[in-house]
Amino acid sequence: MVDEGVNNKLYHNVTDVPGIFLGQVSDYEALTGCTVVLCPEGAVGGVDVKGPSPGTRETDLLRPGYRVNVVHAVVLAGGSAFGLDTAGGVARYLEEQGYGYDTGIAKVPIIPAAVIFDLQLGKKSVRPDAKMGYDACLAATAGKNAEGCVGAGTGAAVGNLLGPGFATKGGLGSWSLQQGELIVGAAVVVNALGDVVDPASGEIVAGLRHPKNGGFINTRELIARGDVGRVLPGTNTVLGVVVTNASLAKEQACRVASLACLGLASTISPAHTEYDGDTMFVLSRGTIEASSDQVGILAAQCVAQAVLRAVREAWSLGGVPAACE
Repeated sequence: MVDEGVNNKLYHNVTDVPGIFLGQVSDYEALTGCTVVLCPEGAVGGVDVKGPSPGTRETDLLRPGYRVNVVHAVVLAGGSAFGLDTAGGVARYLEEQGYGYDTGIAKVPIIPAAVIFDLQLGKKSVRPDAKMGYDACLAATAGKNAEGCVGAGTGAAVGNLLGPGFATKGGLGSWSLQQGELIVGAAVVVNALGDVVDPASGEIVAGLRHPKNGGFINTRELIARGDVGRVLPGTNTVLGVVVTNASLAKEQACRVASLACLGLASTISPAHTEYDGDTMFVLSRGTIEASSDQVGILAAQCVAQAVLRAVREAWSLGGVPAACE
């Protein structure tokens, strides 16, 4: 992990917040990967799980009323539930560096995690594991991060209603905004059942492709008409991590997570279906005074922009074409 200190400029990603580092590992043979957002000195965490088919770890700990308030990393990975193994590697790395919740006996890193289902692309027998999580920590920096088919977004796709044969490539996108001293950033992995829509124009940017003419079919309209095939629950998920230098309590962080999901609702059509496991994390690390509403509004804007960048920066992989094509 390279410590670049306080950034002097915005890279338009989560590392614009001092003390936040991002590391990614991509397996382009198996078409899967892992993304780690590190806050080794600790950050107040929050979460909002909108999708009814999540694959997660330590989300209960982030809810108000639970004792531990500080987390040390958030892990996003492919591999479905198998990919949760990556958090073990992150825990080992942080323990070796002397970071974690001090129990008086040992320092225990607190690491929430969430996964997407990407087993339909690449080698389904190869999944992100503890080594990949550890290697992502070694690769973590405070600089500008890659976007598109990288990290947990390597095997992502959108418009999955009819399967990967008619989907468009998804990926990972990032964005940040600054208002005075307040900085809010987001990294989002887009692997949605629905289409990605540009809220400015209402046009589908990436999504379900027509089997014959190659254009886009409106997934929302198909579902509204009841034209839904057999979709496996949990095979589609959008994951996000919002970071800020605002000083938030856990309750406020959870509210920001909820507001940040409005960015998904504005760009993914439809969002939060019964087949998605949409999960949004928030990390608050700083001393800037700001209301949860202010941070949440900026977070929703960052998330929306990150979703668009995830598909616009992606490229064709595994036979799934990208929006740029």
